[in-house]
Amino acid sequence: MERTSAEAPATTALVRLTDVRKSFPLPDGPPLVAVNDVSLSIAAGAAVALTGPSGSGKSTLLHLIGAIERSDGGTIDVGGQEVTGLSGRALSAYRRSVGFVFQRFHLLPTLTALDNVVAPLIPFRTDFDKVARARELLALVGLADRAAALPSRLSGGQQQRVAIARALINQPALLLADEPTGNLDSQNSAAIVDLLLKLRDEQGTTLVMATHDAGIAARCDRAVQMRDGRLTSVDR
Repeated sequence: MERTSAEAPATTALVRLTDVRKSFPLPDGPPLVAVNDVSLSIAAGAAVALTGPSGSGKSTLLHLIGAIERSDGGTIDVGGQEVTGLSGRALSAYRRSVGFVFQRFHLLPTLTALDNVVAPLIPFRTDFDKVARARELLALVGLADRAAALPSRLSGGQQQRVAIARALINQPALLLADEPTGNLDSQNSAAIVDLLLKLRDEQGTTLVMATHDAGIAARCDRAVQMRDGRLTSVDR
C-alpha cells in the first residue's frame, strides 16, 4: 500500500560520530566531562539503544546529535551533513529536521492534541497542509479520535503518543528518544516501544533511544553502553 506523506521520511540518516567531546563547567573544581572521545557509526534505518546509569552521558550524546548542545570537539555527521560545522539558518534547519521525543512529554497544556502536533511548524511556511498532516500523524499513533482533547484529558501513554506525532511532523529521517518510557508504567512502556519500532520499520527512520531498561535495549538492533562519558561496549 502506498504511504501517505506523513508516513514516509524524505531521506534516511546514517549517523557518524568521531572523537566527540562535551564538558560542562562546575562552580568548583574541574569541568564535568559528559561525553569523552566517543566514536560511533549508526546505520541508516537502524534502531540503537544507548544504555548506562544516570549521569553516564546518554542524554548529552543525544543532545549533541540533535544539535541541542554544541560539542567541544570531534565531528558529528548525519545523512552526509556535518552537524558540528553548521551555524545560523543551516543549524536551525537541521534542528527542525530531527525528531526528538523526551521523557517529559513537554506538551503545551492549553493546546489540544492536534494543535500540539502542529505547534513546531506554526512559525514556518510549508508546502503541505500542516493540520492535515497532524491529523494523519495522530491517526498513525492511534489517537485520531483524541485530536480535540487537552493534555490534561489524556493518559500518560496517550500524551507520549502525541509527543511522538509532534516529533514526526517534519518527516524526520532521524528520531532521537531520551528515556521515552521513563514516566510510564510497564504496559504503556511496552506500547510506546512497539510504536517507535513499528514507525522505524514502516518509515526507515533511524532511531536512537536512551534507556535504562535492558528489556527495551534488547529489542533494538544494537545496544551501546555508556559509562562516565565513554562507550564501554557495543552489542550486535
